[in-house]
Amino acid sequence: MAGLLRKLFRIGRLPDDLRPRVESEGVIYLGEYLAVVLRFTGQIPGRKSVGLVRGYGGSLALTNKRVLGTVSVLPGAGGRAVDQPWNAAQSGPVAGTLSESGLVLEVADLSQVDPTFSGHLSLTYKADLPADVLTRVPTRTLAFEVPPKFVYSVLGIPRG
Repeated sequence: MAGLLRKLFRIGRLPDDLRPRVESEGVIYLGEYLAVVLRFTGQIPGRKSVGLVRGYGGSLALTNKRVLGTVSVLPGAGGRAVDQPWNAAQSGPVAGTLSESGLVLEVADLSQVDPTFSGHLSLTYKADLPADVLTRVPTRTLAFEVPPKFVYSVLGIPRG
């Protein structure tokens, strides 16, 4: 039912401004209207939680050049959770893992994003990735940096 509602209200569609770039890079996989599950336990200024679980819609694109994942709660308003070239330096507090069941982005120690943060945060893109897709991507693991604003955004906390 939730998947039908995401499609009906177009929540989790790849934003129109990204589609031509994704298509020009050679699409390996493109999933839209996917379930994206946020899990957060910890504390940041403005929010404390002992097990927040929240569902979003999102899109996941694997191209010959990069992995791109968006998250949205409103139609046509997808923010990027990951936009990582395959050949970029693989370092930072966010660890990403691709598997048959999708993509998991995890920050095991939020203090590595900002010293005022503590705890754990993850985003799980629920997608059925066939074995042939996984063999075509250069790596199944990623690591990258994010600014503190990323954490506030996925938690729905406005920051000016």
